[in-house]
Amino acid sequence: MDYFRINGGKRLRGTVEISGAKNAALPIMAASILCEGEVVLRNVPDLIDIRSMEKLLNKLGVSSVHEPGGTLRLKVQDEMNCHADYDLVRQMRASVCVMGPLLSKRGRSQVSLPGGCAIGDRPVNLHILGLQALGAEAELINGDILLKAKRLTGSELFLGGPFGSTVTGTANVMMAAVLAEGRTVIEAAACEPEVADLANFLNACGARITGHGSPRITIDGVKKLTGCEYTIIPDRIEAGTFIIAGAITNGEIRLRNCRLEHLLAMVDRLRLIGVNVEREGDEVVVSSTRRLEPVDITTQPYPGFPTDLQAQTMALLCLADGNSIITEKIYPDRFMHVGELSRLGAKLRKEGPTVIIQGVKRLVGAPVMASDLRASAALVLAGLVAKGETRVNRVYHIDRGYEKVERRLQALGADIERRSGEDE
Repeated sequence: MDYFRINGGKRLRGTVEISGAKNAALPIMAASILCEGEVVLRNVPDLIDIRSMEKLLNKLGVSSVHEPGGTLRLKVQDEMNCHADYDLVRQMRASVCVMGPLLSKRGRSQVSLPGGCAIGDRPVNLHILGLQALGAEAELINGDILLKAKRLTGSELFLGGPFGSTVTGTANVMMAAVLAEGRTVIEAAACEPEVADLANFLNACGARITGHGSPRITIDGVKKLTGCEYTIIPDRIEAGTFIIAGAITNGEIRLRNCRLEHLLAMVDRLRLIGVNVEREGDEVVVSSTRRLEPVDITTQPYPGFPTDLQAQTMALLCLADGNSIITEKIYPDRFMHVGELSRLGAKLRKEGPTVIIQGVKRLVGAPVMASDLRASAALVLAGLVAKGETRVNRVYHIDRGYEKVERRLQALGADIERRSGEDE
């Protein structure tokens, strides 16, 4: 099993190109099920999750061809299979995004309950309630959600949950509604840029969607969608992670293909900490002061502080001069990295959905274990600045969301390498 060996203490300098957004690419790939003709996607990252979605689509009758430079061609060849089985869906939660397209285009969707990162309970009940509001019949069969409908009909529906809007639920209902009869209005819709990117893709294919990027999305159903060429937006979470990499090492890095407008809540907190994040032409430049200030952070649905950058920011605040507080309002159990950061010398105290971070002068290298995608990124960031050697085990988690991350960090001056061996 692969692991990263990191010798900390190197200041990062140089330029990094931000990849396409995984969380936009996955539902857009699933939406190809709706289209007649070829879909050509550009700026698609080369990730394990992308390959997993591709395998699932192949099983569902969608052919795929990769071309150099992050181009992916998709085309529906066979519409007979409507079953996304457990062996594929358990590998990646985003597989549930095929639920809406299959139901809308083929009248039937049988999808295993999803897997993914161990970051707490993430039920799909809101997805099902939204699709039922459009006229679907739903039942649970041997761990699969079976949805059937001869014809979906537009409806007004509410998608808010106990921890805010559902991103994949909004995507699923929106994809189902584009071929439904009449108008659908989604209230409490997710506002994330990845949802807006999906809507822009669907519109490019002939859908009639307005209000995306706001809590109220309106979809007027159309008879059919056709293929198109479309470029995926840059990955804001990857961009945020590299920004923190520059800050935690007291380095100076430049980011290309970065949309800073998608990270305003994070940038606001980073500037209070003492991190300089500025635009220079088409690039974003990151540097930091030697003294980092403590801050309080609460994760919220977009445009609030993203839960997917909570762990990475915690790694940075471990070195702040004072006590910081992070409260997790999206996934209250998303703190499996706390114990591993403590192994590196961090002083952390978890109290329910809150972690109190007492800043320390330095972190010290040690073997640590990645538990999920963003936690693994946080451990790598901590390892970059820790004194001595850090070994990050189970890096297959980070491969799900960061393309060739060790090579890109090496290019910035980090002493990091991938090795194979047993977990410690």
